[in-house]
Amino acid sequence: MNSGLNVFTLIADSSVPVKLVLLILLVFSFLSWVIIIRKYSQTKAAMENAEEFEERFWSGGDLAQLFREVSNRNGGTGGIENIFESGFREFARQRQRKTHDTRSVIEGSERAMQVAGTREIGLLERNLEFLANVGSISPYVGLFGTVWGIMGAFQGLGDMKDVTIAVVAPHISEALIATAMGLFAAIPAQWAYNRYATKVERIASRYDVFQEEFSSVLQRQIQTDDVA
Repeated sequence: MNSGLNVFTLIADSSVPVKLVLLILLVFSFLSWVIIIRKYSQTKAAMENAEEFEERFWSGGDLAQLFREVSNRNGGTGGIENIFESGFREFARQRQRKTHDTRSVIEGSERAMQVAGTREIGLLERNLEFLANVGSISPYVGLFGTVWGIMGAFQGLGDMKDVTIAVVAPHISEALIATAMGLFAAIPAQWAYNRYATKVERIASRYDVFQEEFSSVLQRQIQTDDVA
């Protein structure tokens, strides 16, 4: 009596190419989940960091003091804090040079913030391409294993005189495991890519807005210093 579908037995009885396909898909799935977990932590930390820092930034405190606090963290800063630190450092450097061209000072600060922002977004986007690739190619890798398995199954059945569904079914099931594994690897990876790509885009927009607002604050600071 058939006790039911035994996946491990089907895998063990499959051909070497099918086993290789399953191994590749298993590695893809494992690496995808590692990236998914990391991206969850990274994007969550980036959003929390932005909310916390913007609250401090708009609290009306001294920007120079805030800059010193951020700088004294010995590389522990990240995200929007790095953008602020880069922009204010360039602003302070330009002001120490007694530059009277307001536009030059602001443009220098904006360039520094843009470089820092691009670097931070690059860190958030790292490995997202891998998720997209896994999501798009895994079904085809699994399909290759399925086709190969079915070809081998029919080749073996060709020598049999009496072929019934009971004889064919195990071989077809064995081959279809590769397709199932391809979907198992692809679906979470594609879902995670779409989700985190959208999150990174929102974070990038938030950084851009902060850069524009900070530029306006620096411009008002220059005007206030000039009047004083």
